[in-house]
Amino acid sequence: MFDKKFSFWALGVALSATILMFCFPPKITFDYDFESFFPQDDEELAYFYAFREQFGNDNDYLLVALGAEDIFEKTFLEKATAVNEKLKGLELVEGTVSLLDMKEPVIGPFGVRNRQTLDLEGDLSKQAEKLMNSPQWSGNLLDSEADYLLIIVNNKNQISKEAGDELYAEISEILSESGINDIKTAGKIKAQGEFVELLQEEFAFFLSISFGLIIVLLLVIFRSFWGVVIPLLVLTIGILWAMAFSLYFGKPLDVMSVMQPTILSVIGLAALVHFFNHYLNMLRDGDARDVAVKESFSELSIAVFLTALTTALGFLSLFFTSVPSLRLFGLYTGVGVMIMFLAVVTIAPGLLYLVPAMKSAQSDSLRTLWRIGMRSAFLSVTKKRITIVCVFVSLSLLSGLALTDLRINGYILDNLPRNHELVKEFEFFDEKFGGSKPLELSLKVGEKADNLLEKEVLLELEKLENFVRENYESAVILSPLSAVKGINKALNSGSENAFRLPSQGQFERVREFVPQALEQSPVQILSHESKEGRMSTRTADMGSLKSNVLNENLYRFLVEEIDENLVEVRLTGTSHLIDISHESVTRQMARGLGVAFLIVAVVAGFLFRSWRISMVVLLPNIIPLLWMCGVIWLLGIELKLTTAIIFTVAFGIVVDDSIHFMSKMRIELAKGKSWLYALKRTYLETGKAIILTTLILGTGFSVLTLSQFGVTYYSGLLISLALVFALLADLLLLPLMLIPLKKIWDKKNH
Repeated sequence: MFDKKFSFWALGVALSATILMFCFPPKITFDYDFESFFPQDDEELAYFYAFREQFGNDNDYLLVALGAEDIFEKTFLEKATAVNEKLKGLELVEGTVSLLDMKEPVIGPFGVRNRQTLDLEGDLSKQAEKLMNSPQWSGNLLDSEADYLLIIVNNKNQISKEAGDELYAEISEILSESGINDIKTAGKIKAQGEFVELLQEEFAFFLSISFGLIIVLLLVIFRSFWGVVIPLLVLTIGILWAMAFSLYFGKPLDVMSVMQPTILSVIGLAALVHFFNHYLNMLRDGDARDVAVKESFSELSIAVFLTALTTALGFLSLFFTSVPSLRLFGLYTGVGVMIMFLAVVTIAPGLLYLVPAMKSAQSDSLRTLWRIGMRSAFLSVTKKRITIVCVFVSLSLLSGLALTDLRINGYILDNLPRNHELVKEFEFFDEKFGGSKPLELSLKVGEKADNLLEKEVLLELEKLENFVRENYESAVILSPLSAVKGINKALNSGSENAFRLPSQGQFERVREFVPQALEQSPVQILSHESKEGRMSTRTADMGSLKSNVLNENLYRFLVEEIDENLVEVRLTGTSHLIDISHESVTRQMARGLGVAFLIVAVVAGFLFRSWRISMVVLLPNIIPLLWMCGVIWLLGIELKLTTAIIFTVAFGIVVDDSIHFMSKMRIELAKGKSWLYALKRTYLETGKAIILTTLILGTGFSVLTLSQFGVTYYSGLLISLALVFALLADLLLLPLMLIPLKKIWDKKNH
């Protein structure tokens, strides 16, 4: 198949396709969408969408903290007021919430009078004392030490990434020209913008470092000009094809895409090493260049195709998860692996026909050393069967126990290290203003109430508010109850002591002013008929592990203390969905691995037409995953949604060595050799290739530990270790498991 005519034809088609790609380049876009990590099969997501349709999104805001030595100094407040007015004037801003434009209603005999919460023309020292002692404002729109003044900028709901970038740039310009030096910001439009900026930097970094790594590895392995140039050209075109494929289909580059250049390059390089090693061996044995090219690609193409297929299917198994970001990463990386294989077999043979015959970089003494080393290793393995099996079983059992003790925990800014500047700014708002993470509770009137403004319902909401405030350590809470408290305060000349539920005698009068209070609320808190509402606040991003403990306590409290016949309460919102996403890690991992196990079993069964042999091939590739769990436990790594991919991806890659091993053994058996002799020849000849490809893949994936993104860092670390564990399993355990199968093979073939 890989004769000169076919190879030149394939090379011509490949180069033509590459030229067309440059003539009609795809549009390169970067994106980071929090909602792409929501599990789509969860009923909570549908409920959230319905809730959002009625009450708006819960995280379309930017927190801006303006700091000064004395925030009640008039000059500072004038600067802050100018900033606030400019922010309100931006096209994509729906409004701002701050003490600078808040007005407190005072209801008297002559109607409603609105007075400034913070009056710049009044006595600022008296106002400062009042505001700092107010539970309504202290820790909410100013921090408890009065070092910072908070402006909540509410942007238009669900604006696009591009619009968010434009808005944040406008806000940044206003803040930089404000004359205020101490400014902190946190929010969705900032986080998405900085994520994508970091993503672009990392993508360029890993693209360049992948090529640098490839050049170094090629020089070490082949030590020849064409041994570097040809693989480099093949891998460059393969990466371009794979990335262009996803871009042509409109998939933007995201946090998961950072890994793709490195993944594709090391997988493609491993395939090229198999082909080139065989090619050089044939040249060394005296075969002509044309014969060596044709035979090396013809003999190994099936084995390399199967390893590429199992790797691709390992990624594609992520498509069966319910998280869009994982699904798309699995789909396009899996397809990308097969595109890389296509680039290898269509470009490399034609180029090898065009250049002079390459010379082997290995000396005779080095080749002899390899043979002696592999023969000694095989003899040692067969002599120490019991010891090897006991060690593998013991480590696997210990790792299995560690698996049961792994913790699942994730954060909103989950892929960034906890010491990153963006994370620190969010933590600043967690500490100073009650939180940066939205907390939403949906409220619905119960069977024994007509609306959420009935006194009995509000008493239930008061119990709920107290629980949320004490347990979640939340910021100020907006709800139907807070609106009623605000009206009661207004009826009592703005007295802070009156910010509470009114007495039964005043309650009916309070209800008269509810419509006006709802109109002035910074967010919608009640439906038109007052039968549905929300309790909205912010909490610290304490991680999904702690959040889930608090949520469980909340569920118990709702059952034991809240009368559902009066009000039905349900946790919802973007933060809740992100926590659910992290909790779904076990389910997502099981789905991906289940599909991957089935695929490998089918491939092994296809090769040998035996389910027993397919199970034997499967076991040594489960062990690296178990040991990886042991490492995760030892290092104290916490599982989260994005780390769920590591197990599936690692399995798809580590199984390649077993496929190569079994493919070579099938070739030896097809030549009429006995089972044990075929096993020995396979070990001696394939062992070297397995060690080299493990070195290449392990080195390539270890480069990912240079990333600032958590998912990229842990993928590099853990997959590199899994490759080493797989090498040990394939060279130490797999041969011992194959020896007893001699009787089964002999019975099938006689």
